[in-house]
Amino acid sequence: MKQLLFTSAKHIFTLVLAYAPALFFSAKAQTVTKSSTKSYNLSNNQLAIQGYDPVAYFTDNTAKEGKKDISYVYDGVAYRFISLQHLQLFKSTPEKYKPQYGGWCAYAMGATGEKVDVDPETFKLLDGKLYLFYNRFFNNTMKSWDKDENNLKRKADANWQKITH
Repeated sequence: MKQLLFTSAKHIFTLVLAYAPALFFSAKAQTVTKSSTKSYNLSNNQLAIQGYDPVAYFTDNTAKEGKKDISYVYDGVAYRFISLQHLQLFKSTPEKYKPQYGGWCAYAMGATGEKVDVDPETFKLLDGKLYLFYNRFFNNTMKSWDKDENNLKRKADANWQKITH
């Protein structure tokens, strides 16, 4: 009986040692995912696009605030939707609907590489992607973006890569 208990204890100890690194790295991966949300333009409650529905930009070509009771968390970020249909569209292909540059101002990302807040109602769809812009105090950065879009987009893509990698 002692031999059986010793063998079982030894087996359990061996399993714990074998799986300890996997458990450690698994926990670490979850932490990285949570900390990666720091790159995104989120409100205090981890809400993207200030609660606007990311799908509405594409289906209705307009900015619409989502409903509190229709939300979904993807990659640690909460999104709101105006309908269950929009929620399902987002769930099927979230990368299609997520705003570029973590929801930060596209113009600022291209011009200076800075994270600047946006006005969710100032947006542009370009090549099937959503770009958001700062628009306050008589400063609509989408107008500046439009004047040099190709150059600013190239720079914004490069700057965003530096931030996220």
